[in-house]
Amino acid sequence: MDQDLQISVVVPLFNEEESLPELTSWIDKVMDKEGFTYEVLLVDDGSTDNSWEVIRQLSAKNKRIKGIRFRRNYGKSAALNTGFQATKGNVVITMDADLQDSPEEIPDLYKMITVDNFDLVSGWKSKRYDPLSKTIPTKLFNAATRSISGIQLHDFNCGLKAYKSKVVKSIEVYGEMHRYIPVIAKWAGFRKIGEKAVQHQARKYGTTKFGFERFINGFLDLLSITFVGKFGKRPMHLFGTLGTLSFVIGLCILGYLSIAKLIYAEYGIASRPLFFFGILALIIGSQLFVTGFLAELMVRNSPVRNQYHIDEVI
Repeated sequence: MDQDLQISVVVPLFNEEESLPELTSWIDKVMDKEGFTYEVLLVDDGSTDNSWEVIRQLSAKNKRIKGIRFRRNYGKSAALNTGFQATKGNVVITMDADLQDSPEEIPDLYKMITVDNFDLVSGWKSKRYDPLSKTIPTKLFNAATRSISGIQLHDFNCGLKAYKSKVVKSIEVYGEMHRYIPVIAKWAGFRKIGEKAVQHQARKYGTTKFGFERFINGFLDLLSITFVGKFGKRPMHLFGTLGTLSFVIGLCILGYLSIAKLIYAEYGIASRPLFFFGILALIIGSQLFVTGFLAELMVRNSPVRNQYHIDEVI
């Protein structure tokens, strides 16, 4: 860790060649004005336009601008995770490359981390310039995430966030989990999570990468991260409890039918729906138990899960 480097700015991007010169110039202007020592990590997530050549040119002019290029498109989570591992600053700022996040927010975010001692600060776009097709699903997503996670943030998915360096070095972001970084940080033990109302601007170049399928995938990812956070290291507590409950219910049903058969010899149990329900409950209970045992034996974090093919590094 370079203790003299105050800020690392991580910018994941995909096909943003038009906005990069303006964005990096804006960041540089703010940093120089405040006297910050900094680096900018531009993570090209397999762009098909001229983004990488633009990054080359920007880095040649300003050595504080660095680039990481993926061989193909892996997604925003992969870009953020790789950028996090490459950071050297004491405070890490993330922002989108589309100029909708303002670098002018960086000094206040930095202060909230270094002075107010927050572990993580999430931006909150109180006034948005996105279409309804994006804002309505986002509101529903945020409400569901607040309810399940217990973290009271207005906007979990805002790209503008600030972190202590130890936060990004301690967490792993994969799949589509970037929208749940506050939740992941909480499960990792970082409890002081705050938010700041930030300026949001209309997209100036290109088109949005948001699709409705991301909203569906996001909800499924929320269930996944909740399960992993609560039961990732003790899966038998979940599967064993459900399996025991199902097995006991099945055992009670079959016990009741067996006693009834002994008392009333003419009592037919094989043709009763309750008999088949009891058998099914026993089978499900046994399967849940086996699932729990197998889950306990598996290593939760595969050593190759978060390896990406990086084509070139500046």
